[in-house]
Amino acid sequence: MRQAIELSKLCPPSETAFAVGAVIVRDGEILSTGYSRETDPTVHAEQAALNKLTDARGATVYSSLEPCSIRKSGARPCADRLIEAGIARVVYAWREPPVFVQGDGDAVLKAVGIEVVELTELAAEARATNVMMGP
Repeated sequence: MRQAIELSKLCPPSETAFAVGAVIVRDGEILSTGYSRETDPTVHAEQAALNKLTDARGATVYSSLEPCSIRKSGARPCADRLIEAGIARVVYAWREPPVFVQGDGDAVLKAVGIEVVELTELAAEARATNVMMGP
């Protein structure tokens, strides 16, 4: 998770999106990493990491922010992308506050049987990259 938080610090600045980092791991091996706006101004961290893989089935995603379940841009939400990719487990540090959208990626992922773990003890650290974004 700390690597995901460090990746969030690489995000190009934005007043309309969070800075998020993501790491995809399977069997103890890092398969891919990504961060918000890494390849495009609208790309999310989980999306950037998934785009680098052909097979993420059974993997765990570590994300500094709860995966989105709705996107203001109308693009496909990260929760849907993770489900489609066959991700088995999602671990995140900071629950997405309703700054841009009212999402609930945690519930969407759990509803289809993906194990979801919130590391509340790391929320402040993940939030620190986004201090201008509220609670």
